[in-house]
Amino acid sequence: MRYSKEHKQATHERLVEAASQQFRAHGGDGISIADLMDELQLTHGGFYRHFASKEDLYAEALTFSFAQKLTSLLEKVHNDGTTPPLKVLINQYLSLEHCANRVDGCPVAALSAEIARQPLVVRETFDQGLRTYMAQISPLLPGATETERTHNALVLFSGMAGALSLARAVADQALQAEILGAARELYTKVYCSS
Repeated sequence: MRYSKEHKQATHERLVEAASQQFRAHGGDGISIADLMDELQLTHGGFYRHFASKEDLYAEALTFSFAQKLTSLLEKVHNDGTTPPLKVLINQYLSLEHCANRVDGCPVAALSAEIARQPLVVRETFDQGLRTYMAQISPLLPGATETERTHNALVLFSGMAGALSLARAVADQALQAEILGAARELYTKVYCSS
């Protein structure tokens, strides 16, 4: 049976969105194409009408993940008129809700530990996603020049992603909250006091 272009595009988008969630939840090696297609009630063979390989899907799913999380963060930053935007960003990123929601969370915190072992196409896509994050977030940071703001954004973001990853790794919920709270307090003090 032949499907319309619209149907094929909608299926493609469903695949990318589901894969982005599964990769963030389980990592690149934690899901199989067969399981993903089964979850979407699609045939395994149908995957190859959309992607040449799992790596191609991973790359596109990363692009989707970065865009989805960045949009979500920036909406919250710009919709809160009472709190300084950078403080909103820090509070949202280092929240218990974000910590608990790996599936729709930041791909940096969820996947950075494994990306170095992925094929080049996946690593380059990750690089581009990180650059896009920095381009959008660096204007919120203090600094006399664009380069200084970008460097501050890189340091802040790598620290927040590390704190979120560590909080997700611990079993003790009180320790998890302490990690996130300490990171929020430090980054707010360092970056939001000027």
